[in-house]
Amino acid sequence: MEKQKWKILDTKYLIRRPWLTARCDTVQLPDGRVNSEYYILEYATWVNVIAITEDGRFLMVEQYRHGLQEVFTELVAGVAEKGEEPLTAAKRELLEETGYAGGEWELLSVLSQNPSTTTNLTYCYVAKGVRKVTEQSLDETEDIAVKLLTETELKEMLLADSFKQSLMVAPLWKYFALKGAKF
Repeated sequence: MEKQKWKILDTKYLIRRPWLTARCDTVQLPDGRVNSEYYILEYATWVNVIAITEDGRFLMVEQYRHGLQEVFTELVAGVAEKGEEPLTAAKRELLEETGYAGGEWELLSVLSQNPSTTTNLTYCYVAKGVRKVTEQSLDETEDIAVKLLTETELKEMLLADSFKQSLMVAPLWKYFALKGAKF
C-alpha cells in the first residue's frame, strides 16, 4: 500500500525570528486520526563545503557551538540567503569564513537534518583546488578560526568521532567512500 501525505488542518506560528521559526500544525493522518500538536522548525537552505586546497589539505573552521558549549572543528557551512542558489551560497560562505575561493566544485549530496520536524535541506559540495585570495569577512556574531588538515588528520578525527555535526560527518564519509579511501 502506498503511503499518503498528511493533511494540514491548521497552522499556528509560535515564533518567527531570523534564525528560528517554529510552528504547530494540526494534521490529519490518512486513516482519519488527528494530531493537534505536530511541531515543525522552518529553516532556510543550508550549505556546507568539503574544501581542498591546491596542495591537498582540507580547509576546516573552528568555532564555539553554544548548544553543546564546546569548540568544534567543522566544514565551512552557512545559510543561503533568500533567493540565493545553494552553490552561490556555498562559494560565498567559503570566501567569507576563510578567504579561500576558486577551484572545481561539485554537488556531493543533499541531506535533511530531520525530515520529520524540519523543512530545509543541506547542500553539500566538494571544492577541489581552492586557494587563499583574501582575508576573512566574518559576520558580526561569527568568531571563526581557519584550520588546514591533512587527509590523515581528517580521517583520524572521523574515526575518533571528533566531529559532532551529522550534516558534515555524512558527506565526509561519503567523500572518502567514493574515493575508495582506506582507514
